Amino acid sequence: MLATAVAPSFESSAAVAAGTVLLHRGDASEQVLHLMQGRVVLGFLQQGEMLHQLGEVEGPCWLEAASGLLGLPHAVDAVALTPVQLQYVSSAEFLVQVQSMPGPSQTLLMDMAKQQRQQTELAVSRLAKDADARCAEWLLRHAEPDALAGGLAVTLHERKRTIAAQLGIAPETFSRVLRHLRDRQLISGAGRVLGLPNPQALRELAGV
Repeated sequence: MLATAVAPSFESSAAVAAGTVLLHRGDASEQVLHLMQGRVVLGFLQQGEMLHQLGEVEGPCWLEAASGLLGLPHAVDAVALTPVQLQYVSSAEFLVQVQSMPGPSQTLLMDMAKQQRQQTELAVSRLAKDADARCAEWLLRHAEPDALAGGLAVTLHERKRTIAAQLGIAPETFSRVLRHLRDRQLISGAGRVLGLPNPQALRELAGV
């Protein structure tokens, strides 16, 4: 995620299958991973499912290099979306390589690492909002008057996978949330048009 001109001596490399968890949020960053090839999703894992997604990255790029430079635990989970090629270097060696750079370059790189970490932590705090609440907020934001029902409705103009990405959650999570909202009679309908029979309850759920 942190693009650098650092060229350390990699200790090892590996080909990893899709679905492999590459980084665990909260674990010490003893190694810095360089994604040579493939795609990786970043976010929060819960019971083996990527419940909240921050985004995807594609190699070549560094994964959570800022955490390694700053000596902080990983801020996110990372899971291989496709088969990936990885290179590994110890965080200590990575830092030594950075410290060998000219002073201004070191300062710039460390400042970038701090700013990236702050941005990631801010994104993480926003994702802490419950998935149900975020979906409810999205539905209210896209609601339009429904003349037939005499209330509000939302037309799903995009695929559910696309909407889920906008909300930072997995498509399976989005489908499950819609089922929960339907069971609670907060939405109606099962096609591309969803009725909102109780907008006030949705507002309370969304916290708006």
